[in-house]
Amino acid sequence: MGFVPGHILRDAETARKVLDEDGRRRAGESLIDVLADLHAVDVDAVGLGDLARREAYIERQLKRWYSQFRQSQEGTGRPVPVVDELHDLLSARVPDQVGTAIVHGDYRLDNTMLADDGRCRAVLDWELCTLGDPLADLGLLMVYWAEPGDADPALGLAPTAVPGFPSRSDMRARYGDRSGRDVSALDFYVAFGYWKLACIAEGVYARYAGGAMGGDRSGVDAFSDQVARLAEAGKAAADRL
Repeated sequence: MGFVPGHILRDAETARKVLDEDGRRRAGESLIDVLADLHAVDVDAVGLGDLARREAYIERQLKRWYSQFRQSQEGTGRPVPVVDELHDLLSARVPDQVGTAIVHGDYRLDNTMLADDGRCRAVLDWELCTLGDPLADLGLLMVYWAEPGDADPALGLAPTAVPGFPSRSDMRARYGDRSGRDVSALDFYVAFGYWKLACIAEGVYARYAGGAMGGDRSGVDAFSDQVARLAEAGKAAADRL
């Protein structure tokens, strides 16, 4: 690790301030190119072949996050049937995993650091990194990648909705060209990304409801509502398959 100067774009105001429209386009393209290059790394050649199991990535992820979701429910005492429904739907439709790559696990704009011209200089927050299906990273990036007019961005903040950033379809096509991978089943991974975020949001809600934030309960209702909204968005993506 080392010091890297650059910019982190967490909201629309920062995106406008730091980059012009050409810079925003360059940022989106660079983000995709870096992701495709990460997924092209030979894990054995760089000494990461034993980082984790390689096969059945989606099945393992479904098991992991559903277990966490159920544990969170024990603390909240409330059902969220749409999360259960989407879990069952995804479990029945898991695509064949084509190849194994380094999977970042939370690849999005504000987990990267950009140069003044918009190019990606560093990728941050490797907490969820493992080996598995590279399309999971692209699917989750599409969940985060808000466009102008999107009513309910996944994180509430939408820096990529500022003019200049490539569209989701442009990002998807660029990844396919750069990586050579078939992205025709990407909606499955988008649905999985929404579902995973719903499980994480339920955990945050459980901590709020359990008093982990002390006397501040201002976000309880927002996180409660977000769980169902994310899962519903996941079902909509799954319906496009």
